[in-house]
Amino acid sequence: MACRLAGLSRSAWRRPLTGDTPADPDQALRDWLRKFAKNHPRWGYRRAYHDARAEGWDVNHKKVQRLWREEGLRVPQKRRRKRVGSSTAPDPKATAPGVVWAVDFQFDVDERGKAIKICSIVDEHTRECLGGLVERSITAERFIRHLEELVAVHGAPMVLRSDNGPEFISDAVAEWAGTRTGLSYIPPGQPWRNGYVESFNSRLRDECLNINSFYSLLHARVVISDWKHEYNHERRHSSLGYRSPVEYARSCTHQLEEIDSHTERT
Repeated sequence: MACRLAGLSRSAWRRPLTGDTPADPDQALRDWLRKFAKNHPRWGYRRAYHDARAEGWDVNHKKVQRLWREEGLRVPQKRRRKRVGSSTAPDPKATAPGVVWAVDFQFDVDERGKAIKICSIVDEHTRECLGGLVERSITAERFIRHLEELVAVHGAPMVLRSDNGPEFISDAVAEWAGTRTGLSYIPPGQPWRNGYVESFNSRLRDECLNINSFYSLLHARVVISDWKHEYNHERRHSSLGYRSPVEYARSCTHQLEEIDSHTERT
């Protein structure tokens, strides 16, 4: 009744005064955490939590994490600097077949959760998927062997366009390219600069990877290969006059001399 007359809530009236309680009930635990961090500067709050429990502290991991952050005891993480490839050719335009091959990777998993790495190589002018790899992992050496196989069939492109993935910017790839072809790396964080192969990968993801469950690496290779064959021979592109990439490539009239004159002008 008195609280109602005074306009004071009963919970506030019963709340202990700050002067009657310790300034910080967690001060002892804070001191323990600072001492722990000083003795183990590279350990994090999870280890601190388990050690605190072992020493008799009745506390959960959320509270330890909160106090750890408030005390500024977070272990700084060293970020590895991302390497950026050194382009040997200017940003080209695919004015004819064989001018620019665009390369990119994407990942999937099989039914056992094992990784599947997929490499796709697309001619930017004809939109044809010239080749690709489906492996558990793809090293620079394996990538180079595959390029050799494609060059033996189609000839070397003027420029190989890719992002700054470790497979592309390795010394082995630079040595292989030599005077044979130029390397053009897109700026980090700008995948739209490699838009043709990104578009191809999105279709591969939507029309193949997302609707198939692979029970083995061999199964993935067969299914993806069949999809790429259909893409090259049956899928009609509006930008190619509603012809398939293979059909357009066969009827393409762009000649190498046009490429040379374009290069001279730029």
